[in-house]
Amino acid sequence: MTSDRFNQYRIMWVFVFFDLPTETKKDRKNYVKFRKSLEQDGFTMFQYSIYIRHCASRENAEVHIKRVQRSLPPLGNVCILQLTDKQFGMIELFVGRKEVEKPQTPQQLELF
Repeated sequence: MTSDRFNQYRIMWVFVFFDLPTETKKDRKNYVKFRKSLEQDGFTMFQYSIYIRHCASRENAEVHIKRVQRSLPPLGNVCILQLTDKQFGMIELFVGRKEVEKPQTPQQLELF
């Protein structure tokens, strides 16, 4: 039964995607409050406006989803997605590299 408890299909990842307005001071305050509530609940930034959290089970994921729902801001769009650990493991992540000029070869010095 222990192997079932940590099964890669039982362990969940919760993604929270959001697009919130930041035009007014009140909008920015709501944005910061929502983002901080995610961080206090154990979510970490995956990309800008995408936060993720590892959950040991579907039941645990539901607890955190309800917390997100209770902290929803009055304006903007919020999307919550659940993935199993197996699905999360199949994510292909590509990080772009900025091309950097190669440094010039330093002049060789001779010592006598």
